[in-house]
Amino acid sequence: MSTTREFNFDGLVGPTHNYAGLSFGNVASSSNIKSASNPKEAALQGLAKMRALAQRGFGQALLPPQDRPNFKLLRQLGFTGTNAQMIESAARVSPVILACAYSSSPMWTANAATVSPSMDTADGRVHFTIANLNNKLHRSYEHTQTERALRHIFANEQHFSVHQALPPTPAFGDEGAANHTRLCAQHGAPGVELFVYGRSEFDSRIIGPKKFPARQTIEASQAVARLHGLKEAQTVFVQQNPDTIDQGVFHNDVIAVGSGNVLFYHQEAFVDEADAIARCRVAMQHVGAELNPIRVNSADVSVADAVSSYLFNSQLLAKPNGKMALLVPQECSENAAVAAYLKGLINESGAIDELLSFELRQSMRNGGGPACLRLRVALTDQQAQAMHQGVVFTETLYARLVTWVERHYRDTLAPDDLADPALAIEVQTALNELSEILNLPNLYEF
Repeated sequence: MSTTREFNFDGLVGPTHNYAGLSFGNVASSSNIKSASNPKEAALQGLAKMRALAQRGFGQALLPPQDRPNFKLLRQLGFTGTNAQMIESAARVSPVILACAYSSSPMWTANAATVSPSMDTADGRVHFTIANLNNKLHRSYEHTQTERALRHIFANEQHFSVHQALPPTPAFGDEGAANHTRLCAQHGAPGVELFVYGRSEFDSRIIGPKKFPARQTIEASQAVARLHGLKEAQTVFVQQNPDTIDQGVFHNDVIAVGSGNVLFYHQEAFVDEADAIARCRVAMQHVGAELNPIRVNSADVSVADAVSSYLFNSQLLAKPNGKMALLVPQECSENAAVAAYLKGLINESGAIDELLSFELRQSMRNGGGPACLRLRVALTDQQAQAMHQGVVFTETLYARLVTWVERHYRDTLAPDDLADPALAIEVQTALNELSEILNLPNLYEF
């Protein structure tokens, strides 16, 4: 009998991981601007998390980093000459543009796409819609390479359908799975797809945030649902609380996370909490499941504490015993309110009975926690066999990637280092070798 398993596709941190502070609205990213990063440590931290989960029996795979610097961006913005000349000119004229060209943000694969498993879609295939990420210059070019990678990995059209990104206009701002949650009784059963948006382009009744941008529109979420052929009764659209966006909750996955029938969320996550939970509950009943909402009260954990610790940017992992493990960043143990809450949560012996903590400080300092680093894809046994096997995480692949990182990544990368043309050559050499390791030819265009 065929079974369905959820795979976490983690982003492999790229060699140009740096702190340029390019993401307005992301408090952690902005607060660490222009400090030195450690790309090697960042990649090894990510690989350690992948390995630990794979050893526990969770489905684990990865998505590769993208080629950097983005010479197409530099050329489109008027820089000319050889690659080295473009880098040197951009560093002199506009270091911010050069930083955008070198961005390693594709490591956060929760923003790569929105995914609907075959149990939910009209044609019985797994659907992917690439996120356009058009709110930020440094991310707005990612969709081209993301689409190329996903079309390589999920090439079998009998099982998979990969949709190109939505039109790159403000009306269809789409940030992918960071604003999407699937709720279900089990991964192989029909589920409810919860889309969370921050604003509307066409409906003036929907009031957005005042300080920071709302990156997901309801129009984009509705378009993705149509592309995936989702049933209306199993699809819920909810507005994120604009006040929390203005406190640094730039994606829903910074204030809520769901898996299986569990929705773990903050009291201030949604515009109308009672209505949001009620509609999710009704939709779950439609598929024969019961919603298990776990609400974190503001009195116990403030929005500020949630943002600084990334409590909700965590992974909910279904275990064989029917319970769930919550994978949180180490910063949660360093925040008194969050640590106290988590201790009480585990002691309650409810749906979540285990806490896993990982050192992901390099990613966290750039504004991305455990949930940012992974794209969830539920696959039947047959679908799992049909995808490209070179990205499925194994001990052998782990060993090869650690060796590769140790050989090619720098220990320190400061903002001024981006002006060094040698860095671009290092990256090209590393990614060409990675293409061979993952058996993903023609993935990079230098």
